[in-house]
Amino acid sequence: MRILFIWFLYSIALSIGLALKGFRSQSSSTRKTGEKRPPPKKILIIGATGGTGRQLVLQALERGYLVTALARDPSKLGIEHTNLKIQQGDVLDYAAVESAVKGQEAVVSALGHKRYLGPSRILSEGTKNIIRAMEAEGVRRFVCQTSLGIGDSAGFLGIYYTFLVIPLVVPFYFWDKTRQERLIAESKLDWVIVRPGQLTNGEKRGRYRHGSNVGNYIWTVRVSRSDTADFILNQLTDDTYLGTAVGVSW
Repeated sequence: MRILFIWFLYSIALSIGLALKGFRSQSSSTRKTGEKRPPPKKILIIGATGGTGRQLVLQALERGYLVTALARDPSKLGIEHTNLKIQQGDVLDYAAVESAVKGQEAVVSALGHKRYLGPSRILSEGTKNIIRAMEAEGVRRFVCQTSLGIGDSAGFLGIYYTFLVIPLVVPFYFWDKTRQERLIAESKLDWVIVRPGQLTNGEKRGRYRHGSNVGNYIWTVRVSRSDTADFILNQLTDDTYLGTAVGVSW
């Protein structure tokens, strides 16, 4: 019982920490409005070889975008298209990021990794490079995927994630996501943070909930990677959630 009580306190403390360190929309004194610009035609997708990233590439091509995908190992993407350029590079290498950002009109990030054991700054340092390159090249629109369970969505992944998955498996990963969100919120970009629920490989439904109150303190909320990609791409031309962090789930 003592161990369970200690684990309970640890999980609650971690959830409070993620709430305080992540971006909190209500703490933003002014909501970004963004300068009116033509819809982007050329976009850069970072994290393109991941589950959501591949969906972003496929759906962006279907929508007619000219897509550049930044990948450490381009062979893992497995997609060929006349409107797709695959650029080899590491998000932690600023020169590679700047080269990929040059000439783009918007950037989408589904950056992730599987180095869960031990502290890591891959998400935050990679995002810092993205922001720096975008500001240097004058690229304004940035849509970035993080997760429910951070900032003002802390606890919104349900009991299973709040008391088991996050504190046991991904505490360092989620802590780095809080740094990632803060960097985005403090940037001068026209940004949207997208926080999906538990990601699945289910089919695209085209119907999902989105907003600041998405999630549940009890049950785990889910959404497919394909629907998440659909919502992320919508944010390239929709200013509804500009300057905020928005949850997405079925």
